[in-house]
Amino acid sequence: MTPDVDGLASAIAEAAGPFVPEGRLSPDSDFFDAGGTSVGAVELVAALEDSLGLEMDLDEVFADARPRSLARRWLATAGAAAAPATPCVPETLAPVGSSAPALRPSPPGTTPRTPPPVPTTGSPGSVGSTTPTTTLSTSSNLCAPSSPYAPSLSARPDDLDQILADLSLADRLPWTGSPEPLPPRRILLTGATGFLGGHLLLDLLRHSDAHVYCLVRAADEQAASARLGAALKTHRLPWSAEIRRRVTVVPGDIRRPRLGLSDDLWTTLAHELDSVVGVAAAVDFLRGYRSLRQSNVVGALTLAELAATGRPKPLHHVSSIAVFNEVGITSMGEDDPLAHVDRLVAGYDQTKWAAEVALRRARDHGLVVTAMRPGGIGGHTGTGAYNPQDLSSGLISAFGRFRTVPAFRYLNSAPVDWVSRVAAAVVCEPDAWGHDYNLTGVPNTLDDVVRDMARGGMHVRVHDWDEWRADVLDRLEAEPVPELDFLTRVLRSPTALRLCEATLTGPAATGERTAALVEALGLRPPARYDSRAQLRTFERLAEDGLARLPHKDDQPYLWFSETTEGAVGPVGAAADIPCSMALTLSIASMYQLVGERRVDAGGELVCSAVHPEPLVVASGDVWVRPEEGIPRQDGQHHQLLRYRMLLRDTDGGRWWLEGHKHARARRDVWRQTRALRVEIGRENEPAVLAGELVVPADSYVRDQIDGIRVDPRLTARERRAAKLTWLAWFGLEMGRGLLGPFARAAADLLDLRRTPTLPERHR
Repeated sequence: MTPDVDGLASAIAEAAGPFVPEGRLSPDSDFFDAGGTSVGAVELVAALEDSLGLEMDLDEVFADARPRSLARRWLATAGAAAAPATPCVPETLAPVGSSAPALRPSPPGTTPRTPPPVPTTGSPGSVGSTTPTTTLSTSSNLCAPSSPYAPSLSARPDDLDQILADLSLADRLPWTGSPEPLPPRRILLTGATGFLGGHLLLDLLRHSDAHVYCLVRAADEQAASARLGAALKTHRLPWSAEIRRRVTVVPGDIRRPRLGLSDDLWTTLAHELDSVVGVAAAVDFLRGYRSLRQSNVVGALTLAELAATGRPKPLHHVSSIAVFNEVGITSMGEDDPLAHVDRLVAGYDQTKWAAEVALRRARDHGLVVTAMRPGGIGGHTGTGAYNPQDLSSGLISAFGRFRTVPAFRYLNSAPVDWVSRVAAAVVCEPDAWGHDYNLTGVPNTLDDVVRDMARGGMHVRVHDWDEWRADVLDRLEAEPVPELDFLTRVLRSPTALRLCEATLTGPAATGERTAALVEALGLRPPARYDSRAQLRTFERLAEDGLARLPHKDDQPYLWFSETTEGAVGPVGAAADIPCSMALTLSIASMYQLVGERRVDAGGELVCSAVHPEPLVVASGDVWVRPEEGIPRQDGQHHQLLRYRMLLRDTDGGRWWLEGHKHARARRDVWRQTRALRVEIGRENEPAVLAGELVVPADSYVRDQIDGIRVDPRLTARERRAAKLTWLAWFGLEMGRGLLGPFARAAADLLDLRRTPTLPERHR
């Protein structure tokens, strides 16, 4: 006997209960809104097959995760007779301004409530000169089977019907006047527990006098405050007493009518707030439109209702460059037409498009709406904090970890600190209100990314998209990286693949209005998110296992020889035993120099006092100006270089060597840069030999300047740039090191105090 929709929906809801925090799920509740995760969705699919015998594609769960919807679509796919009689009815809401709960789709067998008609003058194509002309089907499409869920060039018909119904909600917003053109003093901010929202909260506090009300999803104010504080600390942001003094945490939910607030609190905020900033959004590239609409579309319209109620307030909506994510789109300027919604296949893209277009229609009601569209949001250039669920972060992690990149046109991404600072400036500058801004910075090209990674010692191969995707999936399957599970699911999802294709083949986003605003306000101009800006983020990614920094075992980026000759002897005795070293000094990447000021060393030591045969350098490091060149011992010897090596003789014995090059206020500067004081001893034992080794003057320039070699995989131009960069950096460090003792000596000469400084020999 074929089950009916209600019975099957109840069975699916019961099976899904163990995978949500509350332990139960109603047939009309969305699995993800109830707290379900992507991993839980995978387990749910397996549970449905084991307990109910339902073979369901994972993409079906992500498309619309309500048990009733899953039941309808499974019955339609199975060819059940009762299923075609149940149309996919767009969800409708209570009229804007009412506190009544949202209406659910009509149950099977009843007459569905039809959405209000859309005025012919208010279609998406007629709202403002920049809105695309889009035709949406208004037919009552049945729940057509969609499994197997093959890649599609167009959106699902039932999703288009729902989008059309959601756009009409903007026509129910109250009419409002123009807000006072003054910097806001009381701001409502949603999404403060997220990556961008948390940084925006701090920038609003730093660069304005405003008091910020943060809407946080929690049971009460105490839990909301704790959740906000924990989120800020996760992103390496402060949560101090001064910040808490200027922040009021409001427990609520963007998905609920009137944000889940009481009538009194809603009315109070409507009359006291100066500005509403909407950052909160459900960001999941696998979920469908119906699964995301409550957070991303209905939530945005609820904020518009609050902004239009009581005192007129501007609404600053954080949209996304995803509104252009149509394969084949030719331009992504701030005033360019958005994508055709029927050609957006990812639910996230569709919801961001619907929210922005609906808010454009809200402008016809007098509401001042600002749309800010970030692209990929990169890590903080100072703290290295990053968003592990951001698609750009996931792709960059894969680039660095596997040393391969797919062929792409542009990556439209910018660091979070720049995006947040510009967004805060828009909120606080009345002349900037009511416009659209692309907060995407300067896009990276494929050549930029390959060059940046090569200079950082990470030489990558370029594959076509299909080859790169298959290679990354094979590697992640062979060596799973839990932090990249979301990227694995994206690369396996046909729907998400369309999003990736649009992202990687799309044009460069342009932001002339943003650039003009930044210049007028004296902010940091947009710049390319290059290797220098990503340095701290790459360190954090490596710490968390998402990326792999260059290692000394990798192919050297740059290397040269160093030969030293001299003599050693027992500690405290004359140094009269010949000794020499032949080393190869190398760096795996410029990161070593910037982050550690360290050079790798290899080679051999010849010293009969240690062993009759040469000793091999098992591992070695050379630090340039260690400890910032702080003087040692008597304060006269400033550190230039420090050598530390582990040696191995032919009999298996292990030895250590430590050497120092010092700078002193003497005229033999040239010799100081070449002379190395060394100590040698057995492993874990004190030094038994000491002496001095010197780089011969005739070999210094030949080996360490003319003899520099660079990775042959680089182009001739890149090799020249690498060599000049090393010489400039090393010369600057040596200059700083040599300047220290002379500056100290000059200070002593100019010291006119009555008590003279004792010379070294009298101390």
